[in-house]
Amino acid sequence: MPPLAMMIKPASSACNMRCRYCFYADVASHRETASYGLMQPETMHELIRRAFHYADRTISFAFQGGEPTLAGLSFFQDFVRTVDQYNTRHLEIHYALQTNGTLLTAEFCRFLAEHHFLTGVSLDGSPALHDALRRNAEGQGTHAEVLRGLRLLKKTGAEYNILCVVTQPVALHARECWDSLKEHKYLQFIPCIDDFDRPLQDYSLTASAYGQFLIDTFGLYEAAFFSGHPVSERRFDNYLSLAMGMEPEACGMRGGCGNYFLVESDGSVYPCDFYVLDAWRMGNVHQDSLMRMRKSGPALHFAETARPLPSSCMKCSWLSICRGGCRRDREPLGENKYCESYRMFFESCWPRVMSLARKVMH
Repeated sequence: MPPLAMMIKPASSACNMRCRYCFYADVASHRETASYGLMQPETMHELIRRAFHYADRTISFAFQGGEPTLAGLSFFQDFVRTVDQYNTRHLEIHYALQTNGTLLTAEFCRFLAEHHFLTGVSLDGSPALHDALRRNAEGQGTHAEVLRGLRLLKKTGAEYNILCVVTQPVALHARECWDSLKEHKYLQFIPCIDDFDRPLQDYSLTASAYGQFLIDTFGLYEAAFFSGHPVSERRFDNYLSLAMGMEPEACGMRGGCGNYFLVESDGSVYPCDFYVLDAWRMGNVHQDSLMRMRKSGPALHFAETARPLPSSCMKCSWLSICRGGCRRDREPLGENKYCESYRMFFESCWPRVMSLARKVMH
């Protein structure tokens, strides 16, 4: 049996924040049940049992939301205990948590450190950039609360990285954003996802702005490497891997879909975090095995419809590197909305990526 990656939403779409660009709030609004509430113990136990029946060698459990810490520390403690009970074959287990960071406590952070969770904390650069779009339920900015959570993670020795959503304002202030985040060493810049059927917003990312952002931040990434104080950024790290003849680990850079199972809090399973919609429901851990869900009609149809690329992609000299990008950025399954962005970046920076790759290898 294969290794297994599961993304789990223990608090469904519930969140203590009201970020203006939240893609999952939009996804949840497009299904019959917007929130399934907190995951119950029997659902948690069943998904773990299914995971160990399916997997071999490695299992990765990643937790997202909404805001997953709303499930409470006791949920995660019980989860880890249950995994230990089922892991009689001594499989390699990896944990990850993506959080807004505002609800972290010292006790929670000690737990994350003890069990080697990689914690991704959402932070959109400087206070002005972050607070403009990432606000709490009372409409107040949350930058200071996030920094408090980061201090706790550092103090307890928990491993973490920064997840920065690239909105139009962030893209237009690349240097400001980079300078405010580079101390954290491990970064991931994620292009903003527009809602399914709402008009573009003032924060919506344009292709030209994103292309220039990639060019600008790669220059800063490159300079950090040569300064002797390198900063890891996931997309650029993956481009270096490609330049060195290795496969990228990022889902949207592999050229296909269907690499993990998304589990909502009621136990329903979907093929992708961006498509947790009724039409793509593959089954439920209470009734269906993971293998049966992997071979279900929705799963097969999702993979098949994601694969074809438009003729413009097939003719593009950068296809072997770009691979069409994330399916969500190609809705309604045409050319990637950031095609211009990537072409700008590759034409401007790919020789430097190759040069940097050679430096890394030697």
